[in-house]
Amino acid sequence: MVSPGEEAVDPGQFLRASRVVIVAGKGGVGKTTVAAALARMAARQGLTTLIVQVEQASGLARLFGRPPLTYIESSLAPAAGTIAEVRGRTITPDDALLEYLEDHGLRRISRRLVSTGAMDVVSTAAPGIKDILILGKVKSLERSEAADLIVVDAPAAGHAITFLLSVRGLLDAVRAGPINAQARDVLDLLTDPARCSVMLVTLPEETPVNELVETAFTLEDRVGVSLGPVVVNGLYPSLPGLDVDPVTAAESAGTPLRPGEAEALADAADFRRHRQALQQAQLDRLDERLPIPRLGLPFLFAADLGPSHVDVLAAALRDEVLALAEPASPVPPPAPDVAPEATP
Repeated sequence: MVSPGEEAVDPGQFLRASRVVIVAGKGGVGKTTVAAALARMAARQGLTTLIVQVEQASGLARLFGRPPLTYIESSLAPAAGTIAEVRGRTITPDDALLEYLEDHGLRRISRRLVSTGAMDVVSTAAPGIKDILILGKVKSLERSEAADLIVVDAPAAGHAITFLLSVRGLLDAVRAGPINAQARDVLDLLTDPARCSVMLVTLPEETPVNELVETAFTLEDRVGVSLGPVVVNGLYPSLPGLDVDPVTAAESAGTPLRPGEAEALADAADFRRHRQALQQAQLDRLDERLPIPRLGLPFLFAADLGPSHVDVLAAALRDEVLALAEPASPVPPPAPDVAPEATP
């Protein structure tokens, strides 16, 4: 929290720290929801935002009340007044390869490669090529300034590591040529804090916290990517009066309790106290094991999330950024150790 004499972080400055933000986390922690909230927050700060999803099964479009995304950009939330537009698209390896080959005059060959399943053969022979195709397209979007901010809804944490590690693997396997050049361009993007950072998402639970910490160190040590603040999703807000006897509280409020209601209220209060204690223990453990800025988002008691919920989370995310006590620039990584390119 901001202390007296300290300045709050400006949300616009926070959002402009990196032009590409890759949102990653263990499956089920709300990674896609956080990506949507981040994009909506940026739009409310006047930044045109493009969300890129790399998995077809993502529920991203549903969060904005829109039909499923395709490779062609579409509007998820139109501009209104001072609020900028949020656009979205899907990037798959096949589509990225098709576009690349067609741009180089190889339209016929590109269609045949995809229709015959040749991409699967290529990806087996050169592991990581599919990820490089996706990241290469993201790099192209960043270079062309397709939006003020590009938010990438990355694969779940396990695949996110291989997704981002693929560039170094290809540099080791392919020492020259266009694939090597593409991998180097992508590595330049990933390791430049002004161009790209990773925002990791977790829940205040033991297993997700463990996986987030492991992912954070792996990404910094082996990829050299910069880490933005960690987002802890699904936090139960503190409730006052949990220690007050239900009968006493009811009498003070002049509200009679029916048989069994006092016991039910006591059980509910006990559950909430237990939940908050477990939550705080995991937050403390996260702070101890990964000393970087932390943002929290509330648990929303809703079965299906939609545009109104995304707006609630976007506002909460902005409040959390304002509560940071110092600029939330991405944590700079160690200098990348890249082998020199082999001469032909």
